[in-house]
Amino acid sequence: MRRIAIVGGGIAGLTAAYEIARQARAGAPIEAVLFEASNRFGGLVETVREGGFTVECGPDGWVSAKPWARELATELGLAGELIPSNDAARRIWILLSTADHPAGRLVPVPDGFHMIVPGDLAALDRAPLFTEAAIAAYRAEPARAAELRANAPAHDESVADFTLRHFGPEVLDRVAAPLLSGVFGGDVRRLSVRAVMPAFVQMEREHGSLIAALQRTTDSEQRTTSVFTTLRTGLGTLVDRLVAAIPQQWLRTNTAVTAIQYSGAMADRTAWTVAARAGKQHSSETFDAVFLAMPLDATRQLLTPLSAAAAQLLPTESSSAVLVAFCYADAGRVPLPPGFGFLVPPRFSEPEPALDPSASLLLACTFVDQKFAHRVPPNGRLIRAFFGGAAADRIARCNNDEIAAIARLELARALNAGIPISAAAPTPAPPPVLTVVRRWPNSLPQYTVGHPDRVAELEAHLRSTLPGLILLGNALHGVGLPDLIRAARAAARSATASLTAGRPALPRAAESSPGRRP
Repeated sequence: MRRIAIVGGGIAGLTAAYEIARQARAGAPIEAVLFEASNRFGGLVETVREGGFTVECGPDGWVSAKPWARELATELGLAGELIPSNDAARRIWILLSTADHPAGRLVPVPDGFHMIVPGDLAALDRAPLFTEAAIAAYRAEPARAAELRANAPAHDESVADFTLRHFGPEVLDRVAAPLLSGVFGGDVRRLSVRAVMPAFVQMEREHGSLIAALQRTTDSEQRTTSVFTTLRTGLGTLVDRLVAAIPQQWLRTNTAVTAIQYSGAMADRTAWTVAARAGKQHSSETFDAVFLAMPLDATRQLLTPLSAAAAQLLPTESSSAVLVAFCYADAGRVPLPPGFGFLVPPRFSEPEPALDPSASLLLACTFVDQKFAHRVPPNGRLIRAFFGGAAADRIARCNNDEIAAIARLELARALNAGIPISAAAPTPAPPPVLTVVRRWPNSLPQYTVGHPDRVAELEAHLRSTLPGLILLGNALHGVGLPDLIRAARAAARSATASLTAGRPALPRAAESSPGRRP
């Protein structure tokens, strides 16, 4: 019997354990032990259900174009739980700060946008988000296709440099920066475009013009799926089903791995020793392979004693997040603009928000009951506010009541900032019937320029020097649920095949496919 230790019980670790359990049920002589330091599985994925509200404490769904989360949910018997986002009402707002509105006003992203690329140039004529200069830059981009293709760099570059080459600084500040900061919590001047926008890099290689490339996508392709997918009862149901599908004797909560040691190859197998602590009890066990599926900082802590060179190839920075969810019983008393929510552009050239009273502390806000069905009771309203980066680090030190008060103040400023959201005179929002606060410190590794090459070098180094050690989680191949699931299943299948064939477990390089479409 071959044994695999999985350290970390978030979605990546759970998925790896689930896949190994599938192989074991099919007859493979393999077993796993899943170590989780906290008292629950799921990591950032957590669903609170109370009073008819379904509140996600981490991600609220996944990008539908990436099939791997849907495939896993279907395998787990959750096909009937899958629901699409309400794309008929899809609209994203930007809290835009101008000389006339230094505190910001909400303006919509034009219809048909795919990240930074407009699907309909005609829609730009009615877009208050852009000046005439930005609209002219968009209109000129298709004619520059040959130039853009010829000048596409052979090396990685930042999202900022990529966007500037195609559309200029205004699109960078008003679209690229808030969108990418909302997903990665990072600085677009340092984020790797090949890591976070691979589909657009491929578009440039093939077509030069991103607008021309997007227009080649057929109308039928664009209508086949919603932008996002989730589960009717919340993503916590996915965690519950994964846990139920894994042999219970494999699962260990409240058990922290304190060290791992490589003993080298012996005959046809490798030997790994895993030291763990559960309360005051210390233990040590031997395994044929080890999967590290923990947050970045914890992974670095265990990896450094084994190989400082490998640890140095991990992302060096990560961003924190604070989430505050407000549940209201009377949607009529909490008017919102139509759409999925709003984003706040980072103000790179301005003082940081703590020193600028006009700057919003928020990173983003989601109007949950307008984005997904079945999130609220009749006439309910659910809003999720996010703080990120330095603001999140500061706010996380406050108690929950203080965090909620800050979030309500910031939301009130944003939602009354320049658009008529109700024909009637605005009235103060009622107290929420439920408030949920979550802190996620250093939860988003920063994929800075050169990230894909460093990950490839890291995995090659581990294969040659520490066979059987496999890294999973959001520090490597993507932060979304589909990417985490895909990488974990591929690693579990590869390790099982190698171990049961009498070879040391080697990680299979993750595919670089960004999905069916951007």
